[in-house]
Amino acid sequence: MSHQNQRSSLSRRNFLRLAMTFGGLSAVSSLTSTRKAIALSINEGDQTNPSPKPELSEDGISTIAFVKTTDRAYGVNRALELLDINPVENKTVFIKPNFNSADPTPGSTHIDVLRALVLALKKMGASSITIGDRSGMGSTRAVMQDIGVFDLADELGFSTVVFDVLGSDDWVFMQSPDSHWKNGFYLSKPCLDADVVIQACCLKTHQYGGQFTMSLKNSVGMVAKRVPGNSTDYMTELHKSVFQRELIAEINSAYSPGLIVLDGIEAFVSGGPAKGSRVDSEVVLAGTDRIAIDAVGVALLRYHGNRTNVSKGPIFEQDQIARAVDLGLGVQSPEKIRFLSDDDSASYAKQIKEILLTG
Repeated sequence: MSHQNQRSSLSRRNFLRLAMTFGGLSAVSSLTSTRKAIALSINEGDQTNPSPKPELSEDGISTIAFVKTTDRAYGVNRALELLDINPVENKTVFIKPNFNSADPTPGSTHIDVLRALVLALKKMGASSITIGDRSGMGSTRAVMQDIGVFDLADELGFSTVVFDVLGSDDWVFMQSPDSHWKNGFYLSKPCLDADVVIQACCLKTHQYGGQFTMSLKNSVGMVAKRVPGNSTDYMTELHKSVFQRELIAEINSAYSPGLIVLDGIEAFVSGGPAKGSRVDSEVVLAGTDRIAIDAVGVALLRYHGNRTNVSKGPIFEQDQIARAVDLGLGVQSPEKIRFLSDDDSASYAKQIKEILLTG
């Protein structure tokens, strides 16, 4: 089912906005990647809009709201207030959570994040809201049931989609000769048909080759494991490839999110994606740029003691991020990331900024 509310604006409170622009410091070393950008083609007749680039300022700045908190509902609302955009008014919205498993957050998207996000989007005037995913570890329907998504849908009035049961016509074929995907991949049509895709992702490492799983990797759940009538197992290809992290980035060329909310109240600094070494990272991020969100996320993992491959080398040389930069999916360097914060979060944000620039 879908639900429609009349538009109302988010409440506005007086706050001190601290805009920290990454400039005036020496640039990190230039990327050495020689990978080519890809131009995705889609099935003729599909009414989809790949639109891979977020909206950046004229000088290429990408803005990230940074809120220090232990309260998810407050963090989501405060981050949206600081970001001060409304991409959903009179639009159909698809929320892509992290439902890889039903393990407690950061193993999966917390139900409090979804509640706060849905309520905020309704106030912002979204014409309809749908939440859906494809789990990597077990039945998606069972995962969504365990997390409480169906009960929340009944309570708040939004639609749900279980990608496991989609038919062959519900997947859109994506292919490019310059991609690391051998024979292309299929992306969920319900995501592509929505006016706006919103990500609700987590902050964690990934021990099975991805290295970290935030906004870029959250897009993997939009890709079919198998399509009815097609014997190819696309997830086997992904997880067995030596280019797994490049493949992850290339999925993101198929669409552009209108909003990303990252729940970093807790994080895995090793292990993941379902279970790992947990820390209280106490932050919620929001923005429109997957590169910027993930770069800040990597800096957060380093700040909180990560000792895996995520801790090594310049952040913009991490494979997922480097490939996304090559593809033009967002901000091109850490100096171009700006934090929006307030006096309660400024000190924390400043420390993460320093790691982002020098780490």
